[in-house]
Amino acid sequence: MAISQATPNDASAIAGVHVATWRATYAGIIPHEFLASLSTEQRSQFWRERIENPALSACLFVATTPQEGVVGFVAGGPERTQDPEYTGEVHAIYVLPSRQGIGLGRRLFRAAARALADAQLRSLLVWVLEANPSRGFYESLGGRQVRRRTIEIGGAQLAEVGYGWDDTAVLIRMGARKRRPEL
Repeated sequence: MAISQATPNDASAIAGVHVATWRATYAGIIPHEFLASLSTEQRSQFWRERIENPALSACLFVATTPQEGVVGFVAGGPERTQDPEYTGEVHAIYVLPSRQGIGLGRRLFRAAARALADAQLRSLLVWVLEANPSRGFYESLGGRQVRRRTIEIGGAQLAEVGYGWDDTAVLIRMGARKRRPEL
């Protein structure tokens, strides 16, 4: 599996992952009508704009396999609400359900943390629906619950929690593998 910078040609595949993971992850959490109305075509335009305009997403990486193409992605940039403590934000991270649990999300998150640190955004925030069954992923990466808010999606009021990292270096180091000495 390869992690690389997204290109405009990836927009449709990113949109497909986005819609598929929302429908799988948020079934029973977000109103069914809203999930059913999600459009890969509309999401394609959204992601194409972000790829073509780096000011909208400072980083956008895809995870690909030769057989399936794009199976996951991560987007990040400056924190969007002028948070006083966190300068960077992972705006979105999604991996197809069939590819979850094999470390791909960790690799994507680490790539985003590295890109944000390179852009001088050295603290990180990510917002997650409180009812998201995958919230433990962020905790396993050392994220601490630091914020809470209510948002509206599809007419439903939903609780969201913010996980924070004071220093992206912690995430970047998680990827460094110790080499075993040769015998």
